[in-house]
Amino acid sequence: GLIPYCSTFMVFSDYMRGALRVAAISNSGVIFIFTHDSLAVGEDGPTHQPIEHLAVLRSIPDLAVIRPADGNETAGAYLCAIKSRKQPTALALTRQNVPNLENTSAANVEKGAYIVLDSTKEPELILIGTGSELHLCVEAGKRLNNEGISTRVVSMPCVEYFFEQDDKYRESILPKSVSKRLVVEAGVSFGWHRIFGDKGSSVSIDRFGVSAPGDMCLKHFGFSADNVYSRAKELLD
Repeated sequence: GLIPYCSTFMVFSDYMRGALRVAAISNSGVIFIFTHDSLAVGEDGPTHQPIEHLAVLRSIPDLAVIRPADGNETAGAYLCAIKSRKQPTALALTRQNVPNLENTSAANVEKGAYIVLDSTKEPELILIGTGSELHLCVEAGKRLNNEGISTRVVSMPCVEYFFEQDDKYRESILPKSVSKRLVVEAGVSFGWHRIFGDKGSSVSIDRFGVSAPGDMCLKHFGFSADNVYSRAKELLD
């Protein structure tokens, strides 16, 4: 009846690769809790700011990586991890304050991705956010919808769970007819091509970070609602 877990900064997951792999190979329901999951760590600088780590964790077979956006999704992430007795789970948690969003759901985390904001018409554009960047997508999505650009915002806390869903569900969230997609995540873009395809893009960081307060780091690398809005508009040009 015991559930093993451990916790550290996400950047130190590098030192835990062997344990992560053995847990996955062994089908062991270990919970790995990684905090300080982006360059918003701030003044500790590039050595302590995880950049490639989300992509690395997602590349490990049979490891579920969940990056919740707020308190609602965090509750759902813990529930999924506790229920998962045959698969290890890595929880990627932010250090900064984030708002609890109106339409996030603990129950929907197990689906991997779901709609948190939609337009009344078929979407022209889909914004896909994870973790502490989801609220930027929501802010930008509201602005775009107010301008008459039909925009859907999707939360994707767990890529692995999403690809486990059937074709009908995946199509209902990310219809193939909508090729203009923008992924927003404070990590490398590597791996996200599966989601945004040939005509989409990402707001990501494909270099090491800088030593500065967390908010300044995020703004410097384009993680703001204004930049998400601008990048989304560029896709439509």
